[in-house]
Amino acid sequence: MAEYEACIMGIRAAIERKIKVLEVYEDSALVIYKLKGEWETRDPKLVRYQNLVLELIEEFDSVTFCYLPRDENQMADALATLASMFKVNKPEDMKPIQTSIHEAPAHCYNIDNEEEKDDHPWYNDILRYVKSREYPDHATENDKRTLRRLAIDYVLDEEILYKKGKDQRIEKKPYLSTLGLQWEIDDTNFMS
Repeated sequence: MAEYEACIMGIRAAIERKIKVLEVYEDSALVIYKLKGEWETRDPKLVRYQNLVLELIEEFDSVTFCYLPRDENQMADALATLASMFKVNKPEDMKPIQTSIHEAPAHCYNIDNEEEKDDHPWYNDILRYVKSREYPDHATENDKRTLRRLAIDYVLDEEILYKKGKDQRIEKKPYLSTLGLQWEIDDTNFMS
């Protein structure tokens, strides 16, 4: 029934916008074949839905029903899941969902656009916390908690910061590992 509900909502939205040529994409082969008239609908509840769809499509000059496999229809599947998770008491309570498409995940934009505010390496806050239990200026409680969690994986030995291995043993090879990059450390230089 959810597939019919979504289909009816989409058709009604197209009617409101005075669209005359409509292509309906659905990831339920059952619904598509029934709406095309290739399969018979026997369930009385579904017959009413089908009749409503057939009545609504009379508003259009041309309607095409197309089957779209579920694995190619991730957005609709996600929206259907969201729609099934809450109840709308009044039509005015329903707010539209706005989406946008980006070329890369959000965290990539954050890293690429982030400006260095000082000349310190990325691990400077961890080093400072491990060394003297000091937080950066203007750190929020959430920042402090995150820093404490990160610092658990590091140990300081003669001014060199070591990252603990997965087994929590400390290798005496000085290196830092982050985001799949290894930084070898000597006393003065950092190399990737």
